[in-house]
Amino acid sequence: MTLASEVSAPQGQRRQKLFSAINRSAAWLSALGLGWLVPLLKIAAGDDPREQMGELRDSLFFPVLGIAAFLLAWATLAPQVQTSLGAIPGPAQVWEQTGALWQDHLAEREKEAEFYARQDERNAELVADGRADDVKWRSYTGKPTYLDQIVTSLKTVGLGFLIATIIAVPLGIASGLSKPFNGALNPLVQLFKPVSPLAWLPIVTMVVSALYVDASDAFPKALVISAVTVTLCSLWPTLINTALGVASIDKDLVNVGKVLQLSTPTTITKLVLPSALPLIFTGLRLSLGVGWMVLIAAEMLAQNPGLGKFVWDEFQNGSSTSLARIIVAVLTIGIIGFLLDRVMFTLQTAFTFSGKR
Repeated sequence: MTLASEVSAPQGQRRQKLFSAINRSAAWLSALGLGWLVPLLKIAAGDDPREQMGELRDSLFFPVLGIAAFLLAWATLAPQVQTSLGAIPGPAQVWEQTGALWQDHLAEREKEAEFYARQDERNAELVADGRADDVKWRSYTGKPTYLDQIVTSLKTVGLGFLIATIIAVPLGIASGLSKPFNGALNPLVQLFKPVSPLAWLPIVTMVVSALYVDASDAFPKALVISAVTVTLCSLWPTLINTALGVASIDKDLVNVGKVLQLSTPTTITKLVLPSALPLIFTGLRLSLGVGWMVLIAAEMLAQNPGLGKFVWDEFQNGSSTSLARIIVAVLTIGIIGFLLDRVMFTLQTAFTFSGKR
């Protein structure tokens, strides 16, 4: 054996291990929307660039080309559309307002820090003067910034989605396992599934106002109203897909459970759920997307804090920057919706044997 072959053998093994690691990470990168990194990593690891250029073209070049074409068309056509507030803002104006919203957030946080610093100083002086009974602690009540509105919307959709999941998954399992239960539940699903959030909102507002009297600071009444509206509109995809997934599992698995005389909880956790998880996660992804869309409409109509209210307030404001800020909100809603879907797809990849876009 020559010296060159002795040197190349370990190199080949290291290269093979490196490619194996890249292939194992491909599913996770794809789930995170970073699948275009795989061909780049393979090229960096020494693979033939010509073999990876086709994959790189499909996963990176064409998407970037589509975004560039959209931005070019937007920048070209937007100034030609005149509205009561002026021309439609282009990408440059929207980016400028994105920076302005960020600066507004920083300025508001600075005011908050100054408020608490003055309060601490005042209370320290009262304690030093022996007037500890006069010490008062107040929360900062400044206006919510754009980032605060985003956090509020995420908190609201998270609460509504959690409630919807808690309701929909057990009902879907019961519906998939029992034909009589499915027959009783199906008419209600078909009746309420098409109902718009705008129709649910007045009913939810009155019911929550009547039942949720002692509202907590962590869950204000406005947040609960929006969250319940999200629940009522987003639980159906999860319920339907869960029922379909449970009903379509291999009957041999169910028969095995009967032969082994497994209890119902054990059958569900050990046999039913693992088989139905792919469709359950598909329903969860659909429900989260529906919930995010419903939330913006509910916040806008009910004037509850969040991105929907921000859009409506800017529309009512009618300033020269309102259109640009509304477009910032539209792009933010789209990006957050995409990220939420990626999170759910990543969880689906982690907890199921096969996750598909």
